[in-house]
Amino acid sequence: MTVTQDTRVDRWRREALRLDAADPLAPFRDEFLLGAAPVTAYLDGNSLGRPLRATATALDAFVHEQWGGRLIRGWTDAWMRWPEDLGDLVGRVALGAAAGRTVVADSTTVLLYKLVRAAVDAAAGTGRDEIVTDTDNFPTDRYVLEGIAAERGLTLRWIETDPAAGVTLEQVRAAVGPRTALATFSHVAYRSGHLADAPGITRAVHEAGGLVLWDLCHSAGSVEIALDDWGVDLAVGCTYKYLNGGPGAPAFAYLNARHHGRLLQPVHGWMGHADPFAMGRGYVPDPGVRQLVSGTPPVVGMVPVRTGVEQLERAGVAAVRAKSVQLTSFALELADDLLVPAGVEVASPRDPARRGGHVTLRRDDFRAVNDRLWDEDVLPDFRAPDGIRLGLAPLSTSFGEVLDGVLALHRIVTGEPS
Repeated sequence: MTVTQDTRVDRWRREALRLDAADPLAPFRDEFLLGAAPVTAYLDGNSLGRPLRATATALDAFVHEQWGGRLIRGWTDAWMRWPEDLGDLVGRVALGAAAGRTVVADSTTVLLYKLVRAAVDAAAGTGRDEIVTDTDNFPTDRYVLEGIAAERGLTLRWIETDPAAGVTLEQVRAAVGPRTALATFSHVAYRSGHLADAPGITRAVHEAGGLVLWDLCHSAGSVEIALDDWGVDLAVGCTYKYLNGGPGAPAFAYLNARHHGRLLQPVHGWMGHADPFAMGRGYVPDPGVRQLVSGTPPVVGMVPVRTGVEQLERAGVAAVRAKSVQLTSFALELADDLLVPAGVEVASPRDPARRGGHVTLRRDDFRAVNDRLWDEDVLPDFRAPDGIRLGLAPLSTSFGEVLDGVLALHRIVTGEPS
């Protein structure tokens, strides 16, 4: 690097050190297993969160004390109620949801299917035969909706969205109407990080007479959410991103209390029965949110979710959101100074009020660039056709780590020697 570039990097290094020293959440970083893998910069917390030390301890205790110690008695002692108990914790800490409205069970895809089917089936015979979504919604959401539309003879109304932005209130208002049964969107767009106007869009859909389902996979644990206050009907999300529940961790589903007993999901398993151990003829759904559960709860997978959400509760979502804005703003400043001159395009909102927890950068060769970054133990992720996402998990990511990652990207795109 030239002397001028060295001076510029030194300035950024001082700024990163200043921000880390002033970070009130910095102590939480020590709660993670940071040294378990040789990583220079982990910038993929929006895909898979780091493991907590407490998770390893909790899993060991579960195997030895609960599973090994209680055996089958564990079901009657506690495990049967874990979907609701853990759901209440997730709801209170991350979703702005009162008790009795959230369960933890299944995968995001399975819960999404259940909730969408419940919503559109409730509208059957009313003339509301359309599902509204956007063209850049996450693939699972689009695929599930396409399947349900074919299955139930419904029409999908697509909102064309810019992949560098996200769905807007104005677009939703123009798309919903008397045929809308359900409108469903991602709260934070998976490509760009665009943060949708969830309360405004929810009101607009309700004014048109439809129901709203929000996918919270890229927002839960990263931005403040108030499902009850916003009047949201249904929501779904994963726990392995900002909630640090681990690979394959079970998802959560939210069903507003006004829909209990009215919106009924179609996968009638015995664990969602009003009296599962009656073993009787015919399915009678639980009158509350428990009816969203179908089969045996994923008890072992819930253990890491609990430790992750308990950490988030100690930190506070408001503080996490404040650091998230700082992290993404710092990444954008670095990108403007070090990467944009090398032909890199910023593809995330500049306005922090409309930006979630990750920043997306674009260049035609970024698939190959991402491979080189991984070879250097710098781990963002790539999203086709040309985007690298910097997923900045506030509780485990330092400002110095962001700088190290961007400097590695700068060296590659400019050809400067390491």
